[in-house]
Amino acid sequence: MNTHTPHIRPVIRQLDEATANRIAAGEVVERPASAVKELVENALDAGAARIDITIEEGGRRLIRVVDDGCGMTADDLPLALSRHATSKIDGSDLLAINSFGFRGEALPSLGAVGRLVITSRARGADAAQIAVTGGRVAPVRPAAGNPGTVVELRDLFFATPARLKFLRSDRAETQAVAETVRRLAMAEPFVGFTLTADGREVFRADAEQGELFGALTTRLTRIMGADFIDNALPLDATRDEITLTGFAALPTYSRGAAVAQHVYVNGRPVRDKMLTGALRAGYMDVLAPGRHPAAVLYLACDPQLVDVNVHPAKAEVRFRDPQAARGLVVSALRHAMAGAGHRASATLGTAVADAFRPETPATHTPPTWQAPLPSAPAIRAAQEAQAPLLASGFAEASASARLEPVSEAPADAPLGAARAQIHENYIIAQTADGMIIVDQHAAHERLVYERLKAQAASRSITTQALLIPEIVTLSEADATLILSLAPDLAELGLAIEPFGPGAIAIREMPALLGRLDGAALIRDILDDLADQGVSDRLRGRIDAVLSSMACHGSVRSGRRMSADEMNALLREMERTPRSGQCNHGRPTWVRLGLSDIERLFGRKD
Repeated sequence: MNTHTPHIRPVIRQLDEATANRIAAGEVVERPASAVKELVENALDAGAARIDITIEEGGRRLIRVVDDGCGMTADDLPLALSRHATSKIDGSDLLAINSFGFRGEALPSLGAVGRLVITSRARGADAAQIAVTGGRVAPVRPAAGNPGTVVELRDLFFATPARLKFLRSDRAETQAVAETVRRLAMAEPFVGFTLTADGREVFRADAEQGELFGALTTRLTRIMGADFIDNALPLDATRDEITLTGFAALPTYSRGAAVAQHVYVNGRPVRDKMLTGALRAGYMDVLAPGRHPAAVLYLACDPQLVDVNVHPAKAEVRFRDPQAARGLVVSALRHAMAGAGHRASATLGTAVADAFRPETPATHTPPTWQAPLPSAPAIRAAQEAQAPLLASGFAEASASARLEPVSEAPADAPLGAARAQIHENYIIAQTADGMIIVDQHAAHERLVYERLKAQAASRSITTQALLIPEIVTLSEADATLILSLAPDLAELGLAIEPFGPGAIAIREMPALLGRLDGAALIRDILDDLADQGVSDRLRGRIDAVLSSMACHGSVRSGRRMSADEMNALLREMERTPRSGQCNHGRPTWVRLGLSDIERLFGRKD
């Protein structure tokens, strides 16, 4: 018996405009913060010098954005609510985009899922108003208003109530809106912003004055906090017509999550995997596991070199030459940290001072290294817990670990003059305005590591030929991709060649790595390429070996050092890049200012 249901030919229908707008809203307006982003970007495109945002109930009940931009005429308003109508581009070149908006989808999408009212006045014209409710547009009517535009969006998602179930609490949605406004304000220092939620002002940033870099510094101080700027390194670099400016925090000023990373391309805030991967690569071997860098990066280039039309939310971009953009970020970060020399987070000293006052609750909790810093016994216990790395079966100092004695420490040296050694691991040095506490093993480990890296770079990496080549079977596409990187891998000591369709042969490996699962390494590199478009996997493994060698070849915890040796260590730290943190990302030294010490003893308030 044939029970098969006859196939019914589907009927192709043209969706009505209201349905099409609701579908588009699902891509453009994910939550209230998305609506705020679109409306604030419209205000910025209109040349606004001040933007005031008001929300109620996390943006569900009300979103109002008021700007003093160029405004719109009565004739402009109906067009503004038509899909794919925009004043930003003429459609002739989708790569020549110099504005935030250009798709012409935001306003009609918002009008399709909420109750939208736009009141606008262009200079030299009368104010006018238009309303749209659930996609139904009312006629334009006269109104009263100042030059600029007021957009009111009420009852977001009332026309698509299923979307309301996916929203979070009012508090969470308000926080998301505030973060969106802060991110936009960080790139527009000459524009004033206010955000009011349920009658309470939750964010304010008045327009800054002066030149751009100074204005950005002041704006970031207001938003990111003075601690960030005090512990950040300025960036200014150019490569292949792409310019990078901004600030990157010292490795010892790190966070437990990637919440303090902000990347902008031509003023547009983006969340781009390639660029965030470059940010991680720039901090390679200077951050502890589980820690994340803090940075604000501004990339600028000719609009023709970057495609912002990748996603309706415009949060992703695609560079014409992604490797140039990535290389610029990585090299600028590494150069800045190398130039920082022995610098460590300036907030560590405050944390140390707090740790010395157990009877008084600490009032300062810096967003840096596991603050407050533990006491000396706790640090000592942590050092002892690293027995595998600090095993005492190695020589006290290898050839690369020797320190050249110095006869006398200069009084004005940044890390001061050694005065004592306590617990056979911590050097106490006196400076002109305070004291320095140095972890001798962590500091010397970094010094040796930097020497080994320099030696590896100057002599090239020694390779070891395999008696029997390791054959790795891949898909033909993956084999072609990895073979295209053969010259780059060869510079790092990994020699590969084709071995028939969909396979490669590993002929040589870096001698430093000893026995290594070559197939696993190749697949890890391919995974990195798929995720980030680039891989530092092999470089990272070689650096890990060098780091281990440095640990075993450095001055041990528990070794008594002479004054000359301690001063020699301090001087070399001052000369060595990245010596402010050890190979595992922990600080190698902390500073207590004289004023901090005097407060500890009640000599100052």
